[in-house]
Amino acid sequence: MKFCRFRPLQDATLQPSAGLYGLLEGEEIREISGAPWGVWSRGARSWRRGEVRLLAPVEPSKLVCVGRNYAAHIAELGHETPKEPLIFLKPPSAIVGPEDPVVLTRFSKQVEHEGELAVVMARRCAHLQDADDVRPYILGYTCLNDVTARDIQKAETLFDRAKGFDTFCPIGPHIESELDPADVLVETRVNGALRQSGRTSLMLYPVFYLVRWISRMMTLNPGDVIATGTPAGVGPLLAGDVVEVSIEGIGALRNPVHAPRA
Repeated sequence: MKFCRFRPLQDATLQPSAGLYGLLEGEEIREISGAPWGVWSRGARSWRRGEVRLLAPVEPSKLVCVGRNYAAHIAELGHETPKEPLIFLKPPSAIVGPEDPVVLTRFSKQVEHEGELAVVMARRCAHLQDADDVRPYILGYTCLNDVTARDIQKAETLFDRAKGFDTFCPIGPHIESELDPADVLVETRVNGALRQSGRTSLMLYPVFYLVRWISRMMTLNPGDVIATGTPAGVGPLLAGDVVEVSIEGIGALRNPVHAPRA
């Protein structure tokens, strides 16, 4: 199933920041009652795809990101291979949805894209052991762009500021619940030109390992997101660009890039 979060273009009853959850079925979106990670049922209302605006499909309590999870990406940045997963948090305030702009910041002269497979949690998850089956805890998968101010990242020990600017976490376009994450193609294009291309089978730490490992550090709540790392080919984003992260079996997340706000 493809779960999405959306706003009907003609629904004046919703608050500007509100959204509905639904199922994406071809060119139709069917409203559901409740959140996908809770108790939900199919609703009576539906819309054509062109009658809605897709929003970020999830509003997590936290975004856990994995750094340096592809050997080729480690090599291109000249880093050492971590002896265990390298994790950091990205603020939920950085999230934007499909077609929302990535707004560059005046504090950085080197903002770059990082296309990634993201995991969306379905259940509260803590202290998983090696033998535990991870799949019942996962709702599905989506595309994520871990936009990064690379010059700030290089200058500072922590990743918080480099990764945490508003709009620096596009996510979407929907959550695919029927994906096997072991070996899918992750690609990033800028203005149609291929920048990144790598398969998840090349991860140093696979998806299920990451979920178990992170659950031992912090409780993962329903709707929380794990970004699993980026393949090689990261590169600059400039005002006027259009960046697109596509993942085999999911679809494409497309965002324009805007100049810094005054």
